[in-house]
Formats: sequence, C-alpha cells, structure tokens
Amino acid sequence: MAVTAGEGSAAVGPAAFGQVDAGVRFEWGLDGARALSHPDGALVVVDVLSFSTSTTVAVGKGTAVYPHRWPDPGIDAFAAAHDAVRASRRHDVTADHPWSLSPAHLLAAPAAARLVLPSPNCSTIAATIGVGREGDTGVAGTVVAGSLRNAGAVARWLQAGRFGSPARPVAVIAAGEKWHSGELRPALEDLLGAGAIIEALTGLSPVPSPLDLSPEAEAAAAVWRAERHRLADVLQRSSTGRHLGQAGHRSDVEVAAAHDAQETVPVLVDGAFREAGR
Repeated sequence: MAVTAGEGSAAVGPAAFGQVDAGVRFEWGLDGARALSHPDGALVVVDVLSFSTSTTVAVGKGTAVYPHRWPDPGIDAFAAAHDAVRASRRHDVTADHPWSLSPAHLLAAPAAARLVLPSPNCSTIAATIGVGREGDTGVAGTVVAGSLRNAGAVARWLQAGRFGSPARPVAVIAAGEKWHSGELRPALEDLLGAGAIIEALTGLSPVPSPLDLSPEAEAAAAVWRAERHRLADVLQRSSTGRHLGQAGHRSDVEVAAAHDAQETVPVLVDGAFREAGR
C-alpha cells in the first residue's frame, strides 16, 4: 500500500515525514522543503545545474542575488523595485547584458550589484520558503545556497553556527528538475551536491558525538561517496548534463563540477543571497 505525506491525521503527518529525530535531514523539492523547515534550523537549497552554483559564483563576486519564481509575469517589476538586473535566458545574453542562470556566464561577466535570478526549481524554493510567499510564513530559519563548489565551506559555516541537532537541524534540499508535465524529476547532480554537503558535515563532527543523520541523509551521503572520484564524468553523463551539453552549455557542467572551488557561503538575508557575515 502506497502512503503519501498527505494521508493520515495532521498530528501524525509532520512527525512521520519531518525526520524530526535527526540533526541532519534530506528531502526533495518545494514540498520537501516545507516538510523539513524549522524556525531555528538551517535549510540548504541545492541545484547544482544551475541556481545554487550560479548563486555561489555571483555572491562570490560581491553580487546580491534575489531568488524569484519562474515563470512569473512580475519578475521585471520585482527587479525594478530592487534596482536589480534580471538574469536572461542563456541564449539571450548579449555583451550589454551578460547575466543568465549559467554559472559559466556569471563567472565571465562583470559583477552586478544586485541580480534577480529566477528559476522554476531552486530559486522558487528559496523565494517561497525563505521569503514567505504563496501562503508560507518564512519559517524556514536560515536559508543557504549550497553546491559542489562550496560544499565544504557551507558545512564549516553550519558547524560554526551550531546547526546539526534536532533542536537546530540542517535540512538539505535537493531541488531537482521538472518533467514537461510539471512533476518533480529527481536529478542526480542535486543528490550528489546534497550528499557532498552532508558528508562534509559528518567529517566535521567530533568523534565522541557524531551528528545524527536521518536515513535519507545517510543515503545521499552514500551516493556522494560512491561517485565523488569520477564526478566530472558523472555530471556530464547525467540527464541534465547531457541536456546542457547538447544545448551548447557544457562549460556550465564543468564549472559546477569544481568541488570545493569556493569558500563562498550565500545566506538569504532580506530577500537576497549575500555572503555570510556581510
């Protein structure tokens, strides 16, 4: 018999699906982020190809990155209200407007002071959960953008902030992609990015009192350990990697595969991801 998170009483549901006895948790997509949100915890959103990698690159260059739902007719007005440039689609970039969701584009482009970076997956999660849109109340606690590029840095920052206990949990959310139907497509690259952060956290835990991982988090870390030694090849051959390569954006996969290339920790503050501590 299949069981969904919506079945059963309201009193039973959150305890069963919230991984509440673990200090480090893992789930997929917007519904997973809602299930694991905790006002005193940290929510790490992961979209390796491309939002969280692009955010890591841009914030590392001093840009404030505003997440936003996509598609949404209000994006341009939102950008204007924040005196920000709006990222274009990859194929629409120009010399005068070189900013897009592509991490390779952002690595090469001059830093914008403020950038609206919409996407249907990770950006939507951050904007909805972290900022409190669509009926959510912004109770996700501290929202961080994690990727392969900054996995170690994010783990060290979380440890320094004393996150990782049931009272102050770390929830790592793999954003995934969308099928044409709009349903969630779990994406291998996001599972790997989430697993890299979880594994880095466990490596920082004192031996006498290791972090308590949920089974879901343990599984994500295990996938990372199995594939980390051939990371670039796995990402290029993944479904999303093949899609980007066929579209002429193989360099995005190369940028995203650079494990621990940055010390940047983007934290959502006043609606925008900024370098932690700034």
